[in-house]
Amino acid sequence: MKITLLGTGLMGAPMARHLADTHEVTVWNRNRVRAEVLSDVATVAATPAAACRGAQAVIVILLDGPATRAVLTTEVMMAAGQGSLIINMGSVDPETDQMLAAQAVGMGLRYIDAPVSGGVAGAEAANLAILVGGAEADFAAAEPLLCLLGRPTHLGSVGAGQVAKLANQLIVAATIGAVAEALRLAQAAGCDPAALRGALRGGFADSRILELHGKRMIEGDFVPGGRSVAQLKDLNNVMAVAQSCDLDLPLAKTVTAAFHDFVVYHNGGEKDHAAYYEWLKLRLS
Repeated sequence: MKITLLGTGLMGAPMARHLADTHEVTVWNRNRVRAEVLSDVATVAATPAAACRGAQAVIVILLDGPATRAVLTTEVMMAAGQGSLIINMGSVDPETDQMLAAQAVGMGLRYIDAPVSGGVAGAEAANLAILVGGAEADFAAAEPLLCLLGRPTHLGSVGAGQVAKLANQLIVAATIGAVAEALRLAQAAGCDPAALRGALRGGFADSRILELHGKRMIEGDFVPGGRSVAQLKDLNNVMAVAQSCDLDLPLAKTVTAAFHDFVVYHNGGEKDHAAYYEWLKLRLS
């Protein structure tokens, strides 16, 4: 199958390599250098339209809704073959996917949203949680490809995958905040944070966040796997969906304000979201 992947950043690059094991892959990235590193396994295209020409499936994994809408234009969709499947694996607002899906269907294409959870480690290991919204038939068509990248779950119509990802990101952000504050509390009160993390493993407070991000916090390793600016983008989308549903989410408000402060006022945007731990100290300086 001829597959196009638009967006070869931290997540897209390892995903392209997995796909290239069994399929013909063409890639494009706004920063061409990031695409060229895949030239050993994929064809590198100069433009999104050139990348999509004749593709049977187009996978898009870009930063946000505006970037996705800017790249996935009518011209780009038209370049793909009739009946091609557009798979948006980036994390965007649900309205973006609903709008693009309507446009794609009107052109004789198929469209699903399939954002992922698992970070760079999950992308490299091909065990991402893949949250899918779209028609049953389109999910069935995409499932063999998605299984090369992780564990796809069909959650409803177009946009449902993005809603699920927002729920995921709210849990992630709130848990990162809780773990960071617990470790800071332990340190301030004379308890070794590293020993605490080990002691909590296997108990009710254990989690993947404590395991992976707790380790990052203790070691001060904030090289991004999940950037804080992306976490803030997702939290802002959480708040927008909550408002549209007339929901008041106090914890979501608090953690969104925290990441906003870290990203906007403490230069934290390009650090891993585990750097919330660092923010707790920076905000006092």
